[in-house]
Amino acid sequence: MITTGQWLGQNSDHLLPIEPPHKLEAQTCQQFLIMQQAAGQAGVNISIASSHRDFSRQLGIWNQKWQGLKPLYSPQGAVLKFHTLSEEQKLHAILTWSALPGASRHHWGTDLDIYDPQAIKRCGQTLQLVSEEYAPGGPCHQLALWLIDNAQDYGFYLPYAQYAGGVAAEPWHISYRPLALKIEQQLQLKSLQSVIELADIKGKSCILNNLEMIFLRYTLNKGTP
Repeated sequence: MITTGQWLGQNSDHLLPIEPPHKLEAQTCQQFLIMQQAAGQAGVNISIASSHRDFSRQLGIWNQKWQGLKPLYSPQGAVLKFHTLSEEQKLHAILTWSALPGASRHHWGTDLDIYDPQAIKRCGQTLQLVSEEYAPGGPCHQLALWLIDNAQDYGFYLPYAQYAGGVAAEPWHISYRPLALKIEQQLQLKSLQSVIELADIKGKSCILNNLEMIFLRYTLNKGTP
């Protein structure tokens, strides 16, 4: 089981390198390689777009979005007008697509974003990690179908398969279930609060005033009541 510092993204001692510069937890790494080989035999290429992200990197993403340096999107993927948003609207817009630092599944080493690089290359596109790429007619649609039919055989599942008022649907995000479910049970609101209080994070007051809601709706992805 990983430590508090590891699930908060402040320690990465539990990770192994895979497809540099990516890293995963050891058991997740092993199972991913087995699944990757099986998919390849079925004519589906699986490569990693994003794997472990530490607290510092997640913090950088958060601060850029809070300041309007990166675009914000609705749950359906429409670009939002940054300057029209209240602080709470901005909070929800960021959390729909990007986790709060310390609360990202990408800290754990059990979660990764995947794509089919050969299919993307054939289309002459650059990977955007948007739902259209995994929908019918999209370059990664066959990968999405293969995952639905086979990912569970290797211990993986899609934690954001559907949007329920929390995190947006992410057909590219897979998680190694045997360990991820145990880590979810370790998560503590008090530990998350402590690390946010000490962080140089934009919107800190708004975050702390809404932290219990954030934890339930987005970190645990319970969605709206």
